[in-house]
Amino acid sequence: MADQSESAGSTVESVTEKISEKIHAHDSSSSDSDDEKTVSPSSSAKAKVFRLFGREKPVHQVFGGGKPADVFLWRNKKISGGVLGGATAIWVFFELLEYHLLTLVCHILILALAILFLWSNAYTFIKKTPPRIPEVHLPEEPFLQVAAALRIEINHAFAVLRDIVTGRDLKKFLIVIAGLWVISIVGSWCNFLTLFYISFVLLHTVPVLYEKHEDKVDPFAEKATIQIKKQYAVFDAKVLSKIPKGPLKGKLA
Repeated sequence: MADQSESAGSTVESVTEKISEKIHAHDSSSSDSDDEKTVSPSSSAKAKVFRLFGREKPVHQVFGGGKPADVFLWRNKKISGGVLGGATAIWVFFELLEYHLLTLVCHILILALAILFLWSNAYTFIKKTPPRIPEVHLPEEPFLQVAAALRIEINHAFAVLRDIVTGRDLKKFLIVIAGLWVISIVGSWCNFLTLFYISFVLLHTVPVLYEKHEDKVDPFAEKATIQIKKQYAVFDAKVLSKIPKGPLKGKLA
């Protein structure tokens, strides 16, 4: 009887152990699945974060990640402030004081040539060594590299203009027309130097402000982009789709 009771007790213990193991295994699997459920939405949300202009890199890398990016994003406030202050001084000098660039260059050259000429011919009287004027030779390779880069960009611009003119991309055509129209309006407000100065100031202010507040700007830009796409789809359905396509497009395709 004692043996039967012991065997019965051992079987009961083994059954309870198996049940507990199954319960623990089920709990661990459910907890793992819960963790996966909690992690996956956050990771997918991070993967689907909207960035302005579809960028995938930080703002610093978008600007090249070098010294120009450091200047535009105010990594060194003294250098950035000095560059912006110098541009402001040039704009004030030429725009407000109405001093012309060609006149300034000629006056500087006249003064430099006069000083060097007098110094070279009067060194015997002032008992000083004549100035050592170095020979300047411009290397050929940098100019060839710049010319090659410009050639590639100009050819790309010509290809884009050809696609626009031949009617292959109506959306680009409308964007280019609108951009030229805006530039013409801005050009009637100010001259080229003022426009260049405004662009320079915007490059020194807008990127650094966007970098500081990109978490607030990107959601707003996403909503604006969605609305623009909706309006363009309506415009495309009501107007653009009804415009007859020219036969030139079929020939060139």
